[in-house]
Amino acid sequence: MFNLLTKTSSSVKNDVLSGLTVALALVPEAVAFAFVAGVEPLVGLYAAFMIGLITSILGGRPGMISGATGALAVVMVALVAQHGVQYLFATVVLMGILQVLAGVFKLGKFIRIVPHPVMLGFVNGLAIVIFLAQLGQFKVPDASGDLVWMSGEALYLMLGLVALTMAIIHFLPKLTTAIPSSLVAIVTVTALVHLLGLDTRTVIDFVKTMTNDANATIAGGLPSFMVPDVPFSLETLRIIFPYALVLAAIGLIESLLTLSLIDEITGTRGQSNRECVGQGVANVATGFFGGMGGCAMIGQSMININSGGRGRLSGISAALMLLAFILFGSSLIEMIPLAALVGVMFMVVLGTFEWSSFRIMNKVPVADALVIVLVSSVTVFTDLAIAVLVGVVVSALVFAWEHAKQIYATTFVDEHGSKVYELHGPLFFGSVSHFLELFTVQDDPKDVIVEFKYSRVADHSAIEAIDTLAERYTSKGKTLHIRHLSEDCCKLLKKAGDLVEVNFTEDPHYKVVSDKLD
Repeated sequence: MFNLLTKTSSSVKNDVLSGLTVALALVPEAVAFAFVAGVEPLVGLYAAFMIGLITSILGGRPGMISGATGALAVVMVALVAQHGVQYLFATVVLMGILQVLAGVFKLGKFIRIVPHPVMLGFVNGLAIVIFLAQLGQFKVPDASGDLVWMSGEALYLMLGLVALTMAIIHFLPKLTTAIPSSLVAIVTVTALVHLLGLDTRTVIDFVKTMTNDANATIAGGLPSFMVPDVPFSLETLRIIFPYALVLAAIGLIESLLTLSLIDEITGTRGQSNRECVGQGVANVATGFFGGMGGCAMIGQSMININSGGRGRLSGISAALMLLAFILFGSSLIEMIPLAALVGVMFMVVLGTFEWSSFRIMNKVPVADALVIVLVSSVTVFTDLAIAVLVGVVVSALVFAWEHAKQIYATTFVDEHGSKVYELHGPLFFGSVSHFLELFTVQDDPKDVIVEFKYSRVADHSAIEAIDTLAERYTSKGKTLHIRHLSEDCCKLLKKAGDLVEVNFTEDPHYKVVSDKLD
């Protein structure tokens, strides 16, 4: 899986050099996402710096890169348009508090219940999203300022430089792994463009297009502390809380799924609850320092892992170098050709997409194959959070449907003349209809026993089904007995109180209960 990614161990050199590579790729991403959110470029750059630095120190996944992301930016734009950027900063602070609480209450562990088909759909969908996002770099402003597709010589030059970047990244590791191939590719293509005087778009051209300002730059000063300039009132809370809740959920889902992905690639295990706290602290801080908030970035994380970054130093280096670019090296970053960065991201797409999913489509259950395609599609056309929720819900419904068909009963008449229904399979909301169809109330004798030795009562729907069954037998003047319920099932029925009116029979010498047979 992900065979384009190199498997190097963590070292100071690898972490620092991979951090430099990530920092170079972060600049246009942060500017683009700031533009999507409707804020100034520095708001996105400050977020990328602060989120990246704090999560690298406090987070639960060394080697994972966090910063301003498109998944959050598309939610923020409505808030900024209606209420202004100060409300965005206040929302980011509240978002961070909610994420810290999620970590404190150990909600991060629930990411482990995401089914593997959903995970495959997630990585495939994000790979497609990353690819589509790069296509915007092939558009240039026309005379009227509208963006149109490149054509002719400009397009051929762009494609050639992208191909050269990808070739360097692919073939250089076969010769040496002393320096990250992505960094070599960016430096080589940048030097080639400026030495030969090639006319191609650079980072500063992109920034000017995004801001519609001919004098735009990524240069800036240190972020300064400020309390968001909003009224401290219930009305403000009413405005920002819904946005904060959605942003917190999206941020944690994307971060924890990226954490799981890096776990699989590196063969290590991150700490999901610690990551929740780290992301939360980072967002609280960035909200007070004029940043737009963020979460894990799968594209930059893949660049980091591919370049040899494994330790916390890689993320710290990326954040500090990004700040250095903002303070001192903006002119150097602004001259990097967009083609070089697009080539790097295209290699990320190739490494992220799970190509084996095509091969296994006809080998896995149809429902799993559909979930992979569904999650990928929803990720592309809506957003990650909705895609994952849809995938989990569909997988759960498929699971319930399949297990609902597994309930059945074998019957016999015991030595006392009682008819015994020996139940097999779980009794829960999905199987109650079939459960009730198993009994022939009209033809059964006066005493009927339901044997639960090989079954379990799982939920309230199961309790209601037993109550319904008891009423059917009572209406015919017959008695229903329940035997050999497991201890937890008995507790569930006792909690139901008057809902279930049946006679329980117990065998004091029978010690095996169903939860020990599972």
